[in-house]
Amino acid sequence: MNRMNPSDLKLLAEQLAGGRLSIDEFLGRIQSAAPQEIDEAHLDFDRTRRCGFPEVVFGEGKSLPTLEKIFHRLLAANVPVLATRISAAVAQSLAELFPDGSYHPLARTFRLANAASAIPPRGGKVAVLTAGTSDLPVAEEARETLDWMGVEVVMIHDVGVAGPHRLPSQLAKFRDADAVVVVAGMEGALPSVVGGYVACPVIAVPTSVGYGANFGGVSALLSMLNSCAANVVVVNIDAGFKGGYVAGLIARRVHAACTPKP
Repeated sequence: MNRMNPSDLKLLAEQLAGGRLSIDEFLGRIQSAAPQEIDEAHLDFDRTRRCGFPEVVFGEGKSLPTLEKIFHRLLAANVPVLATRISAAVAQSLAELFPDGSYHPLARTFRLANAASAIPPRGGKVAVLTAGTSDLPVAEEARETLDWMGVEVVMIHDVGVAGPHRLPSQLAKFRDADAVVVVAGMEGALPSVVGGYVACPVIAVPTSVGYGANFGGVSALLSMLNSCAANVVVVNIDAGFKGGYVAGLIARRVHAACTPKP
């Protein structure tokens, strides 16, 4: 049964009647709003229309057969696949099933698209900064997410507060970014410092890197939540995907707003 609400259906009908939608486009919108079910999951093919980007697959805890079914269904709908938290063992099996896919072992992401996939055009710029090299896995998850979203990414590694001279020397590379993702563990101080240098949102991502009193990232999380830099906001511990996704949404909207309309 179709789940499109009446107001959306009415709007589509008006666009069809007014010549702003072709019949194929109209039918595609109707079909995308219908529930897409497999035994283990309910796929949301209408998310791109509502939210700007398609559904992302959280791979941790999902079996290989379930991932295979989901990937096939997404590809059949021409949706570019981004799956996060994919272990190396599962990725090896996925690579055999989907030879065109690409696995990033540090980020633990698996990406896949076909020739007809609706990959977004490039636009916007985000910088991803790490306090230390131990934060790289989370930062790479953010970078992979941004690349999937079609956003230009500048990566800057190992500029934590223990070496305060390192950050200013890199400023020219990210002053013009639409958003900055800062990934840090230990005491989580770097986002506040970065926030004092830039005129854009800073998405702070605490990591579980640190000694015992770091409490698995809770110490960094609380430090970031208490930042005195007004442009710093915080996502969950080790949430590289979430940090990258939010920054990507900001960058894409800035790019769209600054692009002259035809």
